[in-house]
Amino acid sequence: MDLKSKIILISGPTASGKSKAAIKIAKKLNGEIINADSMQVYKELNILTARPSKTDLNKIDHHLYGFISVKKNFSVGEWLKLAKKNIKKIRDKNKIPVLVGGTGLYFKALTDGLVKIPKIPIPIRNKIRRMQNNLGQKKFYLKLLKIDPSVKNRIDPTDSQRSIRAYEVISISKKSIFEWYKKTKPSFKKDQFIKIYVDYPKEILINKISKRVDQMMKNGAIQEVKDFLRLDLKSDSNIFKVIGIREIKEFIDKKISMHDLKLNIVTKTRQYAKRQRTWFRGQMSDWQKFDAEALSKFIKKL
Repeated sequence: MDLKSKIILISGPTASGKSKAAIKIAKKLNGEIINADSMQVYKELNILTARPSKTDLNKIDHHLYGFISVKKNFSVGEWLKLAKKNIKKIRDKNKIPVLVGGTGLYFKALTDGLVKIPKIPIPIRNKIRRMQNNLGQKKFYLKLLKIDPSVKNRIDPTDSQRSIRAYEVISISKKSIFEWYKKTKPSFKKDQFIKIYVDYPKEILINKISKRVDQMMKNGAIQEVKDFLRLDLKSDSNIFKVIGIREIKEFIDKKISMHDLKLNIVTKTRQYAKRQRTWFRGQMSDWQKFDAEALSKFIKKL
């Protein structure tokens, strides 16, 4: 396999060992790593977002980790621009770019191009989200099918995030989101990518998530959240999507015990991993799927 012109993509649910796999691959192929996780870009949240450790960062060159403040908004478009810039820099050094993360939208933008959909006004966005919340996902999806039949078999009925997005787009533009996709031009040829999806059986992943949460607490996640809360950001800020912030705040406010704190974070992380898998099934069917053993064999053959 000629890898000189390739771009390696590594994704998978949270706690699946993506970052470790990226380091192994980058070391073997003389590559450098680019972050493709929307929460690991923020400098103030190192522990909760499970950014690579200093030891790991020293093993290989890493890019786009912890470089922007949580006080600033950071879009998919901004990430794509920086990712392409770093891919070029790495290639100019005759090295191989290895992108790793769990944000499906980042990978979608890189491989398929960024969809230039008209901006959705906040009042309309809020109205649609309230509707979805009041109806529940099942009824909301059926309502979406009536105004945009093309989503059938293309958006999973349980995928609330993509369903809401599709509803927003057709409401504001009178065109299906898939019509907008057709107008999108990718920056790279499809055969340039090697797409790796790392996953584990459900029981093993739950155990890995539990161990990660324990380690986060030992590493100082509570103090990290205390420092974060002093920034006094609005509670509707995108950064509050980071699992653990709201749960640790409840613990700080003495509303829950340490046992319940860990349990709540594990539960939320499991739910997030499930959503990531749903995205994979619906959007990333052309990715090679590996468990730990199969991935190890694959890396040896590279």
